[in-house]
Amino acid sequence: NGAMRRGWNGITISRDTIHIDGIELGYKSPVFFERHAVGGEYGAGWNSVGKGTLLTTYIPHDGSDPFVVDKRDLTDDHNVAVVYHNPYDNVTELAHLFFQRCLEAKITPYVVTKKTVFKWQEGFWATMKQVFDEHYKEDFLKQGLLDRSGGDLMHLISDAATMQLIRWTDGGFGMAAHNYDGDMLTDQIAQVHRSPGFITSNLVGKAEDGRLIKEFEASHGTVSDLWHDHLAGKETSLNPLGLVEAMIGAMKHAAALEAENGDDEMLVKAKVDNFTTTLRTAIHNTFRYGQGTRDMSGPEGFTTEDFIDKVAWRVQRYLDAQIDETPPHLDEPDRRFGRYYDLDENAVKDLFEKYDTDGSGKVDIEGFTKLLVKMGVAPTKAGPQD
Repeated sequence: NGAMRRGWNGITISRDTIHIDGIELGYKSPVFFERHAVGGEYGAGWNSVGKGTLLTTYIPHDGSDPFVVDKRDLTDDHNVAVVYHNPYDNVTELAHLFFQRCLEAKITPYVVTKKTVFKWQEGFWATMKQVFDEHYKEDFLKQGLLDRSGGDLMHLISDAATMQLIRWTDGGFGMAAHNYDGDMLTDQIAQVHRSPGFITSNLVGKAEDGRLIKEFEASHGTVSDLWHDHLAGKETSLNPLGLVEAMIGAMKHAAALEAENGDDEMLVKAKVDNFTTTLRTAIHNTFRYGQGTRDMSGPEGFTTEDFIDKVAWRVQRYLDAQIDETPPHLDEPDRRFGRYYDLDENAVKDLFEKYDTDGSGKVDIEGFTKLLVKMGVAPTKAGPQD
């Protein structure tokens, strides 16, 4: 992935929540995220060193005089020296992509950095703000999308962003951040929403001719443990939603590129759009009918193969115009069914008993409030601005 991001002049990795109409998930409406696709710790050079002096020297490409970026004395016997940089030339393109997507989806944008301490991150924020003010602020204001952020593009310190992500469960916002912060914060979004299988992961880069390159993948990775179970003949129940969304995105992008070549390709694009829309509806409705994989439907849920068969059957019905009745609305599926959910029931019991002060098996409103405050998830009157 790192090689592709660098080789394709990676602009951003777009990670958005996936929603199924009729099923309650962690965020009630979409959350978008733009993670700068290059720079930061991922491309760092490093070495273990002892006592001495460490110099970081910059040698300009234009032949002008070199200068020392940083000089420090190392007094420990064991140190690790790390050097990395953040390339900012494509942040302008990231900003345009981010604000266009937020505007189209009618959600409020935020920019996340740690620039109060990491002064080198100021340039990221400055570029984002300049693009916003010059090209997008007026449109966001007209649509009332800045009401929750004080009428302007709001900057969030990364520490604050981690807290807001677990509080703003109504969704309806987007964030943009550096590479590493974006990696961490989108993992948090995945857990609040439900799991990594419920967010997208789309790399956007740029070819030499200026055309955008897009690569789509499931954010949960290769799920190698289930693959090895499958090879061993064991029963598996993999939720393929993230994989399907990646495939749909790739098909639609490929069709859009082909459509630039003429009318015949436009017909192909229409067919691809129809199929991908039908596929998405079919997989969503299969979950809504309670025919999902076990992470959504519990121990009685479908195996991987049975779920795929059921979706394929429903796709064919829809393509043949045999439309099902409206599926039922489902409450949020129990998170205990998730693959990596390992509930410590004793710890839960101890926590409950701490606030069940009279031993009645009930927690009053005062105790419940204290519990929410302790966990850092208590609603506040201040809202998103704080």
